[in-house]
Amino acid sequence: MRELVEFLARSLVEEPDQVRVTEVRRDHATVLELRVSPADLGKVIGRQGRTARAIRNLVAAAARGRRRYILDILD
Repeated sequence: MRELVEFLARSLVEEPDQVRVTEVRRDHATVLELRVSPADLGKVIGRQGRTARAIRNLVAAAARGRRRYILDILD
């Protein structure tokens, strides 16, 4: 799942080498923490959060029936 988020984020940003995805395991879920350069933050979030919501929907669809994943976009 980390690779999926990393691929999607690298496709969207101007500085793909600044993309970092970290997995943090919790009791019933895995949190994917996405970090991008400050200049690219708006591209990953999108207008009114549409791009971020789309990435979260893809993660949820890919994880169907497995462990729960939560995507956090960090600044």
